[in-house]
Amino acid sequence: MSGGRLRRGKLSRFIENAAPLLCWAAVATLVVVCFFTIGYLLLQGISALNWGLLTTDPQPALTESLSGGIRAPMAGTLILLILGTSLVILPALGSAIYLAEYLGEERWLTKAVRFGLEMLAGVPSVVFGMWGIAFFAQKEFMFLSGPAANTNRAFGRSFLVGAVVLTVHILPFVIKVMEEAIRGVPRAYRQAAAALGMSKWATIRKIVLPSAAPGIMTAIILGMGLIAGDTAIVKLCVGNSMVMTGADQWWLPWNWGKMLIGQGSSLTTFTLYSSPAGDGNSPIKAFGAAFVLIAIVLALNLIVEWIMRRNRQPAGD
Repeated sequence: MSGGRLRRGKLSRFIENAAPLLCWAAVATLVVVCFFTIGYLLLQGISALNWGLLTTDPQPALTESLSGGIRAPMAGTLILLILGTSLVILPALGSAIYLAEYLGEERWLTKAVRFGLEMLAGVPSVVFGMWGIAFFAQKEFMFLSGPAANTNRAFGRSFLVGAVVLTVHILPFVIKVMEEAIRGVPRAYRQAAAALGMSKWATIRKIVLPSAAPGIMTAIILGMGLIAGDTAIVKLCVGNSMVMTGADQWWLPWNWGKMLIGQGSSLTTFTLYSSPAGDGNSPIKAFGAAFVLIAIVLALNLIVEWIMRRNRQPAGD
C-alpha cells in the first residue's frame, strides 16, 4: 500500500512539474506557427504592393502583368463591412439586452434561445451561402439583386444579399459577446439605480449600456473581422465577378444603388481567384491582396486590444 502511494505521489509531482513546461511548449509552438505563416504572407505580399495594384480594377489577361489591380475587391470588402456592421448592431444589441436583462437563467425559453444561437454559431458559412442564394432568389426579393434572365425569379446574388447573409452568419457570435459584456456590469450598479427610483429600461439605457460599451464595441469589431475574412458567403451570394457589374463608373455616388444590387468580389475571393488554385493564376497579386486583408484584420484586432486596455479596470474596482 505504501509503495503504491509513493508511486502515485511521484507521478503526481512529475505531472505537476511537467504541466507548465508542456503549456509553455504549446504556446511557443502556436506563436512560431502564427508568426511564420503571417510573416511569410506579409513578406510575399509587401513586395507585390504598388500604386497600380491599389488603384486599378482586375482585368482579364493571359499574363499577370496585365491583369490589373485590387481596387474593386478592396471596395467590395469595405462595402460588405459597412453594410454588415450596420445591419448587425441593432438586432444583436437588442437580443443581448433581452437575454442578459429580461430572461432568467433557468427558464425554458432562455435555454431554447441559447441552444438555437449555439446551433447557428456552429453552422459552416458555406451552408449560410447556399441558404442565401436559395432564399433570396425568390421573386419577392428582386429589389435586392434584380431579376434573373428569362425567369420570374430574383437573381439572388448582390452586395445587398451578401451583406444580409453575412449578418445572419455573424449574429450569434456578436450576440454572445455583447451579452457577456452586459452581464459583466456589476449588479451593484443596477441595485443603486433601483434605489434611486430609476425604471429598469432607464437603468439599462443610462447605466448598464454605457458601462458595457467597451465590450459591445469589441463584439462589433470582432464581427467585422469575421465579415472581412469570409470567402464562401461572398463567393456564393455576391458572385464570381472580380469587377463591379452594377455600373461601369461604380465609384460615382449616383451609381451606388446599381452597384449594390450588382455582383462583385472581396479581397478573399480575389485571393482565391488569383491564386494557383483559381482561374486568374496571378499568385503575386494574390499575395498582395492577402497582405491588404491581413492588414485590415490586424488593424481591427489592434483596435479591440486598444479598447480593452483603455477601459480595463483594476481588479479591486
